[in-house]
Amino acid sequence: LTRYATNAHIARATLEAICYQTRDVADAMSQDSGVGLQVLRVDGGVTANNLCMQIQADILGVPVSRPVVTETTALGAAYAAGLATGYWRDTDELRRHWREDIRWEPTWTERQRTDGYTGWTKAVGRTLDWATP
Repeated sequence: LTRYATNAHIARATLEAICYQTRDVADAMSQDSGVGLQVLRVDGGVTANNLCMQIQADILGVPVSRPVVTETTALGAAYAAGLATGYWRDTDELRRHWREDIRWEPTWTERQRTDGYTGWTKAVGRTLDWATP
């Protein structure tokens, strides 16, 4: 961070931090399960930011898919209630209701992805000594 950093730089760094943290979680899940991520289906408020979703696809190296309905917490509660009362037969029926709105494909090369993640992990590592108990 220098005195030449603008609000735009800080905003971009915030989006990248979200995406790199998501990569850390996705990598841990893949390592634990032995199953690689093929597509990341997203929901929630940050998914309205198209730039963030493109950065996420680039960092993960997989497509990112946003559904038509992005606020799925309430929808999930409704689905659970519908399953419990027999309104829907099973989860397969619920899956048929899911509709993709937009998909972002990765545009970075593997080299860009590796270099970016290496820089991220170094930056995080440097901050670990900033706070002392």
